[in-house]
Amino acid sequence: MTNKKLISKILNYVLLFLAFITFVFPFFLIVVNSFKDNGEILQSPFSLPKTLNFAHFADAIKKMDFLVTFTNSLLITVVSTALILLFSAMTAYYLVRDNSKFSKIFFSVLVASMIIPFQSVMIPLMYIYGAKLNLIERVPFPLLIVFYAGFGSALSVFIYHGFIKSIPLELEEAALIDGCDRIKTFFKIVFPILTPTSTTIGILNVMWIWNDYLLPSLILNKNNLYTMPIKMKVSSGTYMNNWELLIPAMLITILPLLVVYAIAQKYIISGVMAGSIK
Repeated sequence: MTNKKLISKILNYVLLFLAFITFVFPFFLIVVNSFKDNGEILQSPFSLPKTLNFAHFADAIKKMDFLVTFTNSLLITVVSTALILLFSAMTAYYLVRDNSKFSKIFFSVLVASMIIPFQSVMIPLMYIYGAKLNLIERVPFPLLIVFYAGFGSALSVFIYHGFIKSIPLELEEAALIDGCDRIKTFFKIVFPILTPTSTTIGILNVMWIWNDYLLPSLILNKNNLYTMPIKMKVSSGTYMNNWELLIPAMLITILPLLVVYAIAQKYIISGVMAGSIK
């Protein structure tokens, strides 16, 4: 190995180590400070805890009404993600196979909508669905799920669209010859082939919906409807943060997501690689 290659290899390892520290250090702070009380957190936030005090976790779980809040977050995340996967795959399939001028224009508009920030349409949406239609008061859960399905569809259709174009048309023609109509062909032939891409899209949407704070805070206006990020903030205090409860609540909120990501990360990589190779 030449000196130039050795230096390059060392620099790569140094950069990887710095990136690792950058991403892991915030999580490290949350873990070590979740066992401390307020005084110890403020005095020495970077040090290891003197004792492992699990009482703060019990207090945080009780304060957050964990079972109800977790169920709310789980219901919204699972249903929203399922709708995004189903309708985005169907839409992308239609746009690819139709291949008309209308489909191309529709796809271009759909992709262009991804650059529109939610904050720019937030006030009109709240005015229409809240003040005018009063749906925020009457059906907050279904409305929030519909919003997630709508806002998450553009990127999902874009990803599906690129993958479906690589699926040989002969597979669908063979299914049609065997007696399948378009709907059966999609669900029995195309959709199973999309499994790696669906897994990737699903995990990305789960991470986004589970962690989202802004949209649920605008729609879920009752205490028993709160998701975990909202309940975590509400439980910490209005004018000051009770860190010995807030930090354990943070850890409790992100742990389910970390477990899901740890289990499914290989599917994210395989889905991205499958799409890139095809």
